[in-house]
Amino acid sequence: MKKLGLGLLLLALLAVGAGALFQEQIGKRLFASAVETAVARDVLGDLPDGIHVALCGSGSPLPDPTRAGPCSAVVIDGKMFIVDVGGGAVRNLGLMGLGPGATEALLLTHFHSDHIDGLGELLLQRWAGGGRTSPLPVIAPEGVTAIVDGLNAAYAADVQYRIAHHGEATMAPTGAGGIAKPFVAPQGQEQLVVYDQAGITITAFSVGHEPVSPAVGYRFDYKGRSVVFSGDTVKMATVEQACNGCDLMVHEVLNAEMVGTLEAAFEKAGRKRLVKIMSDIPDYHTTPVEAAKTAKAAQAKMLVFSHIVPALPIDYLEGYFMEGVSDVYDGSVVLGKDGMLFSLPANKNSIEQDDLL
Repeated sequence: MKKLGLGLLLLALLAVGAGALFQEQIGKRLFASAVETAVARDVLGDLPDGIHVALCGSGSPLPDPTRAGPCSAVVIDGKMFIVDVGGGAVRNLGLMGLGPGATEALLLTHFHSDHIDGLGELLLQRWAGGGRTSPLPVIAPEGVTAIVDGLNAAYAADVQYRIAHHGEATMAPTGAGGIAKPFVAPQGQEQLVVYDQAGITITAFSVGHEPVSPAVGYRFDYKGRSVVFSGDTVKMATVEQACNGCDLMVHEVLNAEMVGTLEAAFEKAGRKRLVKIMSDIPDYHTTPVEAAKTAKAAQAKMLVFSHIVPALPIDYLEGYFMEGVSDVYDGSVVLGKDGMLFSLPANKNSIEQDDLL
């Protein structure tokens, strides 16, 4: 019996050893296959002519395990424009197959930290990963120059390290960092064209996010298709006017009732500072129902909610968050999530939806 027991133990040990060996071999093959697939992936090249909007970040400053900070990518004719760039958004771009190196320009709606705290990473990844030979244009209202110059200074040492390590042929010194492209924010109902090249027009319009000023939204037009980004704002007629029958409206939203529940919980816990913050933030954002009213008045064909406040860590909360929306807007409404892709084929009326994550 002892010999039998020793034999079984030996067989078990051999099986464990063989299993470990096979695991290493399988792991090596799986990794090589996954790398080859990921490297060969060409989302940008596979997109048809038109406007494509990808949510690289649909969250807010509040912690959310499922959403990066505010960020939308607009892809037109192989060029990628980023609207705001919150924390974690640049890594989402990589996961979505939208290499930051393709970024033609960054547009900022305003200078709240959650809309710019991914900027340093975007500047680095566009240059290092994209092989760019000129800095990233950062289009935004006046005040952007100090932000871009500050980040250029903060990353100056890192830039030199990478040039020294990889060489100027790989890391062109002229391509590092960003270059500010400030504009005077339009006032009242005025609109301002901030980009007009190769049939792509981007127009800025003012929104209400006091005491944050300036604050703007953007409209993209290309081959009969249009997309409007509200930026952070209260319900504004300027958003309606900028849309005016647009195909897609991406609007920020805050559920005031849910934020009120947070406020009450902080009050009960004696966290007075957070009580004050929760009581303040609804006065410069738009509720889902208000955004739906804006979309209806603007005759937007589809409404996408982004900059979701508060966090919605489980899908079960979505119905509560969206309560009342369908009562005021009968168009298509989507609660935005990171990785969503909306495609507007050129010179057509359709809007197609996909997921890149």
